[in-house]
Amino acid sequence: MIRTLRPHQEQAIPLLRQSLASGKRRPILQAPTGAGKTLLAAAIIEMALNKGNRVIFTVPRIDLVDQTVDAFMHEGIVQVGVLQQAHEMTDPSRPVQVASVDTLARREIPPAGLVIIDEAHMMRKFIHDDWMKREAWQKVPFIGLSATPWAEGLGKHYDDLIIISTTKALIEQGYLSPFRCFAPSHPDLSGVKSERGDYVTGQLSTAMRDPKLVADAVQTWLEKAENRPTLCFAVDRAHAKHLQQRFEAAGVPTGYVDCHTPREERQELARRFRSGEIRVACSVGVLTTGIDWDVRCISMCRPTKSEMLWVQMIGRGLRTASDKKDCLILDHSDNTLRLGFVTDIHYDGLNCGKEAKAKKKSELLPKECPKCGYLKAPKVKLCPSCGFEAQHMPAAQEVAEGELVELTPSKKINTQEKADLYGQLKAYARRRNYNPHWADHKFREATGVWPNAVKWAPEIEPTPAVLNWIKSRQIAWVKGRAA
Repeated sequence: MIRTLRPHQEQAIPLLRQSLASGKRRPILQAPTGAGKTLLAAAIIEMALNKGNRVIFTVPRIDLVDQTVDAFMHEGIVQVGVLQQAHEMTDPSRPVQVASVDTLARREIPPAGLVIIDEAHMMRKFIHDDWMKREAWQKVPFIGLSATPWAEGLGKHYDDLIIISTTKALIEQGYLSPFRCFAPSHPDLSGVKSERGDYVTGQLSTAMRDPKLVADAVQTWLEKAENRPTLCFAVDRAHAKHLQQRFEAAGVPTGYVDCHTPREERQELARRFRSGEIRVACSVGVLTTGIDWDVRCISMCRPTKSEMLWVQMIGRGLRTASDKKDCLILDHSDNTLRLGFVTDIHYDGLNCGKEAKAKKKSELLPKECPKCGYLKAPKVKLCPSCGFEAQHMPAAQEVAEGELVELTPSKKINTQEKADLYGQLKAYARRRNYNPHWADHKFREATGVWPNAVKWAPEIEPTPAVLNWIKSRQIAWVKGRAA
């Protein structure tokens, strides 16, 4: 017997029926990670079975087959077979067949009256350029499921987007967990190139394996994570292994998983994570979709330019659980500052390969508290975490020669000027034994950007103008504290 649907799940059913009744045959249901897409899929399957239709449910990876079958069985969908060689549940006579995309691409597909594509945004070539286009399947509905159906060109293959709810709405309604986000460190990605819309993996891994960044990830977890069960997202296998070793060296029981990890080892990792035997699981890609673990902290060590990957990774920590007040995000990647909070990323249409339709996203990105690193909403002056109130710099003014011209985002300066400023701030910080990130924050306060492009700048003697500016910022901070 299917469990009672939540309001956002229940309203999806008439919207889907309306779409199909209007002649659509390739709709996508969008629901945030943790919104209960599997339960919704089970309800759709039950309706299809009641009409005498056979159903094929596809998952993007073979390791998700058993998890999906178990979930359907839990919801009372028991007539399930698995399309997979030598699987104990292989039975083509059963009306519901679960299979990975790769398995379907290698064998004859049995007839069905409904196909459900999980993680439809992953744009598998076999599904979109082969299976969907076969004449025998033209009238069969293909229903996509995704939390992030924003892939470029997805609208060429699907003809309707049904938005069930948003991450922000489900957090407000209590169906997803709220989150707090800190930016403990800032990677230097100035030498990392981009390819196909994201960073080149090899170069990114080298940058993120900087000993200080790795040490920061471990030290920040020890200081802030409160021993919460944590997913640590890494760039590649070398990076993930390095992180695991450093966590273990600090006395933190840590697991590791990647796409080559055998099924039995993955199952054992999941068991140990749930039991609390390990506190951190270092992952390369494979835990970004399809898991329902009780995750209460995310150590984000994987910079990305992809909104879809960013939302999927953070979504792993937004499921609610007993006694869970929030999810703690330790963002060592600058993804929040680059892409925004996941609650602000949303589209109301499918991308047909040209431009995304009617992007609904805040134009302003989060701001970092210069004192504690907490990432707060734009225009919020008082830090919700430590109470610090940022003092905004006044607009640039005409000054006498030799004095510092206050730098704001609206006043452009060339690279050499930025390098000179950063070099002076670094020299000042070292002499006073300040936190190494002090110079980064002051540079951003003065220019509006992080010093990623001038990290190479050598230390130079601070000019009187720079010293006066630093003093003015310190005075403003003291006055702010007093107020």
